Amino acid sequence: MSDSILHSQGPGDFYELLKRSGYQLASRLEPGGPVDASQLLHGTTVLAFHYKDGVVVAGDRRATAGNAIMYDRCDKVIPIDDYSLMAIAGVPATAFEMARILSHNFEYYRRSQLQSLSTEGKIRALSKLLKDNMGMAIQGVGAVSPIFASYDIKEEKPYIYFYDILGAQFEIRTHTATGSGSPVIRGVLEHEDLWGARPLAERDFKEASTLAVRLLQTAGQFDSATGQGRPDDRIYPVVASITEEGYRFLPDDEMENLFKESIKRNA
Repeated sequence: MSDSILHSQGPGDFYELLKRSGYQLASRLEPGGPVDASQLLHGTTVLAFHYKDGVVVAGDRRATAGNAIMYDRCDKVIPIDDYSLMAIAGVPATAFEMARILSHNFEYYRRSQLQSLSTEGKIRALSKLLKDNMGMAIQGVGAVSPIFASYDIKEEKPYIYFYDILGAQFEIRTHTATGSGSPVIRGVLEHEDLWGARPLAERDFKEASTLAVRLLQTAGQFDSATGQGRPDDRIYPVVASITEEGYRFLPDDEMENLFKESIKRNA
């Protein structure tokens, strides 16, 4: 790699290094026949909210193409570094590529600058990827609407950010959801935060994770693109937390017990 490439990029910016080396996210369709967007895989639904010790991030497992169910084991909550998670709704191919670039970007910065990228830097890095994907998003074949959650060690504070498909970022103080099942979830979360047994930020992880499972199960009742848990096939939602100790995904055995307890109906 030439010295001019190395010295002309921003310090510790792996994505800029990639672009100057010839890589770029597909920003527009190449000339040719029209693309049938209904045949592209889409992943929904994901959510995040603050609880007593940090942030809960959760998602269903279904991927659809048009009105067809293509896959029911899609992992939509993705680790980016030890203290950051990205939850995806939209086209998985684009979202997974963004997640890989982000992960390498954060690690490249840490190793080259001998310090971790700031929370603000992480937030802007994802926004930049989404803006570079604007052409595909507008054409309806590469749209991604992610949630980014991170714990800032220096500030001792968790953050949640919601992004639109063009890269605008919004800090979330309480809760958010995105994807086709999100309208149902946002309404229930707002009700729970205002008039539930206690505000979301005062609930422990057991209460928070139980609510997350119930929300996704409820969204699946009203939205065909949101997959419900299927205990007989050992298919459960993905539930993770971010605290001062980093991220943690509930393992299968804990998820199985949580799901069974969560979906029990009142007598």
